[in-house]
Amino acid sequence: MVPIRFQFMGEKKSSVTHTSKLYLLCLTEEEKNNISYGFKQSKCLHTDEQEMLEVFNADWGGGGYGTIQRVRLSPSETMLAVTVKKDHHEETRCVLVHLGGLILRQKALLVLDNVLSFEWVTDDVLFYSTQETLRCLRVFRLHLSDSGVQTTLVYEEKDPEFFVEVSRSRDQRLVTINCSSKISSEVWFVDSKTRLSFPTLIQSRQPGLLYHVEHSDNYLFILANTGANQEYQLLRAPLASPSKPHWVPLFSAVPGTVIKDMELLQDHCVFTVKDSQCRLQIQTLSTQEPYQLNTHKLPHWACDLSLQRVGTVDRGSFGFLLSSPVHPPVHYLYSSREQKLSVTEDNTKYMSLTEFNTTRLQAASQDGTMVPLTLLHIPALSELHKAPLLLHVYGAYGVDLNMAFSPEKRLLLEDGWALAYCHVRYWTTTLIMFFHRYINVQKVGLYPSMLITAYSEDRRVPLSGVMKYVERLKKAIQMYITRVGVNARVPAVILDLQPGGDHFGPEDFHLSLNEVQ
Repeated sequence: MVPIRFQFMGEKKSSVTHTSKLYLLCLTEEEKNNISYGFKQSKCLHTDEQEMLEVFNADWGGGGYGTIQRVRLSPSETMLAVTVKKDHHEETRCVLVHLGGLILRQKALLVLDNVLSFEWVTDDVLFYSTQETLRCLRVFRLHLSDSGVQTTLVYEEKDPEFFVEVSRSRDQRLVTINCSSKISSEVWFVDSKTRLSFPTLIQSRQPGLLYHVEHSDNYLFILANTGANQEYQLLRAPLASPSKPHWVPLFSAVPGTVIKDMELLQDHCVFTVKDSQCRLQIQTLSTQEPYQLNTHKLPHWACDLSLQRVGTVDRGSFGFLLSSPVHPPVHYLYSSREQKLSVTEDNTKYMSLTEFNTTRLQAASQDGTMVPLTLLHIPALSELHKAPLLLHVYGAYGVDLNMAFSPEKRLLLEDGWALAYCHVRYWTTTLIMFFHRYINVQKVGLYPSMLITAYSEDRRVPLSGVMKYVERLKKAIQMYITRVGVNARVPAVILDLQPGGDHFGPEDFHLSLNEVQ
């Protein structure tokens, strides 16, 4: 069974692995206190004895299927909204399903095209954003009533540099419209107590100001880059007076650390923090005076933290998964009531895994900036000159490296490879030379052969740009070989051109293998 992670009811990010069916899990009243709805592919998420009813199937029609992207339940869990992305295309659909009766394969109540993000305000009001030519600029309000369906445009972005997304506060009180560019942001909100009202502006956009909001007890908790050196800090403002002049600082990151994310519980803020070597930490701050900050250390191997929310949100706890590219996810839970961090599953099932090392390094870039590096390996550092090296970098979208678990990376590790992750946007020959010096390589290595897959109708990365990149890459390899004086075969750069408008490639491992073949 392919592992599935669903995160829904107002969180900031969502992750689903090649899923095309949703099932309703029929529970007793006692079980319902723990989890309300289960979503799966084949077997029940809990016990095989529990009855499972299929409520949704991502059949696109015409023999095609899609992948479920986002799932949201209405506040009383009587309505379900699901977005589906057509395989190998950018097209999306949002399907609304009524969960009032236990009927196998619920019929769609309504289908909306090109929907990217959405949230329920109440059981009869849904806010959603639409995407056209990869731009998300409009937000609509959908009102379901006995007299019919009414759709109203409530926000339209005029600046094409901004991207618009709908989200929801963790206490489910507010639905927010988040407008973001690379250099600034702007947030509007709708109060569920006045569900048919138009959005209220929190703070108008200003160059260089980035902020995100949460809500609790008629206060907005704002994570904004208003700290020293534009680092993020936590501020608070009354819901009735949300603009920047009313923002009161509550917390700034400890020197040497960076706030990456925030979760607001009933009486605590939980921060995901990285230190200067990209080690993960959990820091918790009480939201009532006297403010108290606590730091919870995480396992040394932890490289990725993903939220876990299932069923009704518990505002007294914070559940998450810890993993690394070579360590499977482990469930953790932080309880604000007990102020305790604990593992919520039997961790001994991973004891049979081959032990590996997680080494944190720093290398000087060409301008002297120290670059944090994470090196995953089984042999000792002194033996790494015998191991092939796979170097990971990133250079697009301004997002962090994906450090979540990957079975393919685990196989490489167990096959003797070393895996390196450079936490910078761009990589240069400097980093390659650093690794050669650090792991005592006597012979200067070559660039590896590369396979680049591109799609002819990919609107995110035009084919002409890919062709130019390939040519520049070939020239860079030739210059490198000439400079270091290595007399060997020039590594190949292969451009694999595929039809269609995909961007990420097949999510299924076997499909990706077939595509390469």
